[in-house]
Amino acid sequence: MFDIKLGLKVLRQNVKIAPETPGVYRMLNEKDEVLYVGKAKNIKKRIVAYTRIEQLTARLQRMVAEVRRMEFIIVENENRALIVENELIKKLHPKYNILLKDDKSYPHLMLNLRDEFPALRKFRGVRKSNCRYFGPYASATAVNEVMDIIQKVFLLRSCRDNVFRNRERPCLLYQIKRCSGPCVGKISQEDYSQLVKEVVDFLEGKNTSIQEKLSQQMQIASEEQNFEQAIILRDRIKALTGIQTHANLEYSGLKSVDIIGVALKEDWFCLEIFFIRGGQNCGNAPYFVKRKEEASASEVLEAFLSTFYTNHLAPKEIFVSENLENADLLEDALGAKIKTFSKGDKYKLIENAKKNAEAALDRRLSESRSIKENLLEMQKYFDLPCLPNRIEIYDNSHNQGTYAVGAMVVATPEGFDKKSYRKFNIKDQSITNDDFAMMKEVLKRRFDRMSPENKPDVILLDGGLGQLHAVHESLKGYDLKDIAIIAISKGVDRNAGKEFYHQLGKESFALPYRSSIAFYLQTLRDEAHRFAIGTHRKRRAKSMTKSSLDEIEGIGAKRKRDILNHFGSVEAVKDASIEDIAKVAGINKKTAENIYNYFHK
Repeated sequence: MFDIKLGLKVLRQNVKIAPETPGVYRMLNEKDEVLYVGKAKNIKKRIVAYTRIEQLTARLQRMVAEVRRMEFIIVENENRALIVENELIKKLHPKYNILLKDDKSYPHLMLNLRDEFPALRKFRGVRKSNCRYFGPYASATAVNEVMDIIQKVFLLRSCRDNVFRNRERPCLLYQIKRCSGPCVGKISQEDYSQLVKEVVDFLEGKNTSIQEKLSQQMQIASEEQNFEQAIILRDRIKALTGIQTHANLEYSGLKSVDIIGVALKEDWFCLEIFFIRGGQNCGNAPYFVKRKEEASASEVLEAFLSTFYTNHLAPKEIFVSENLENADLLEDALGAKIKTFSKGDKYKLIENAKKNAEAALDRRLSESRSIKENLLEMQKYFDLPCLPNRIEIYDNSHNQGTYAVGAMVVATPEGFDKKSYRKFNIKDQSITNDDFAMMKEVLKRRFDRMSPENKPDVILLDGGLGQLHAVHESLKGYDLKDIAIIAISKGVDRNAGKEFYHQLGKESFALPYRSSIAFYLQTLRDEAHRFAIGTHRKRRAKSMTKSSLDEIEGIGAKRKRDILNHFGSVEAVKDASIEDIAKVAGINKKTAENIYNYFHK
């Protein structure tokens, strides 16, 4: 029911009882469905803004017309409001919120400052309080380039902790002057700590002061006739100079900045984000968002900032292409300054980000049009009742029956949906040499967990008539209405492009050679093949890292790592006494007895 006068009345009633504190508010309709979740520095003032109906967009006016009730959550600060808002949006999927999928994991650099001699590491995952993090970087390549620079200039170790603890002589990296050799006492802890401080300064953009210090140290070493040290310092200065020479001049004055440009075409937004750290361009990445009703670029950008920086480190400054209504709240929550510019060099950087967003959007829309054309062709050739919205492609992989896995990939009109991919470890070990039986198990397990939301329109199998009949037989008891099952088999001489396609009750056929639709279906099959093989290799590699310790009760991943770091190998653990095993950190006498008894049955 839409009644803007009634909606305004509800809002005005809530203004009287709303708290004047940071928090999160929910707007609900007459069915108690959540329409919108928002955050505010002052909830009362935020609701007052919604009562000025003439200043709202048509979309928000419709939302106000639906509001029949409000709920509030008071939080301690703006940062907590941001987190709670994101959690509720992900859980409730409100009708009027702009829903963003932040499914990208960006690499960072990490220094564990509790270590005696910290190593610089590549890092993805949940951050810990005792570590320093730098980033994000747009790709693993960007991280590797920075790590390569740091090895040349600052000589931090890059080896794993267990290798570091057990080295008896310097490694090759020390010999080629890319490590300071802390493992064998070639540098004191105090001097190494100074290198770590220089790395932190470098990653924060303080290159000039580092170069001045190195020059002073080289001069002192030269005057003291410590020529070997002077040469090392000279090489470090040379490497640092080389970095500055090749740095992009337009970013040289920027320390810790993200630059975000927004573009809109054909009801799709693209947000292009450039990561600038220490005057270095650490790469860029696009985000695509389907426009929801008449959502504006500033609304989409604000929703993006709220979502993205809940999961990623915020820089000191964020340059954006749109003015934001809640910029103050976001600044307080993120601890970053959000800026727009209308002229000057920084304005040009934002415009460049917008141009990149437009180009990325053009590519995305072109790919979408191509996919839609292929789906229309697919509908025609396979006599499908409607344009397929979800295609599931299946394949198996094993090595002479060992580590057998099944894999499912999902394709939609927007491309591959990697979050929906699934892997199946084959449970029945008696069938791991039988592709038909494996496919039966995989499809049965998949359909046991199927819901109306993830029901496929098409199932594509890598195989021939045998696979097709096996799958139909295994799915007899399931509702296959409106689901097309298609098998794709190798063609003449197993050449790509000459595949045959099989459906139950229809004559097998080949698609026109080198046609767009044939290439599209090959791409779907090849993606399933790639994912199946990759899953199989990971499972096999994981099994190779297993040891006898995994079979002992009470020994998890951390204790296993600590034991192996202490003894060096499982063989050494076997030869150890209970007293020796109990010396490992975290292993009490009872656990040591369990380990000893396991190896001495």
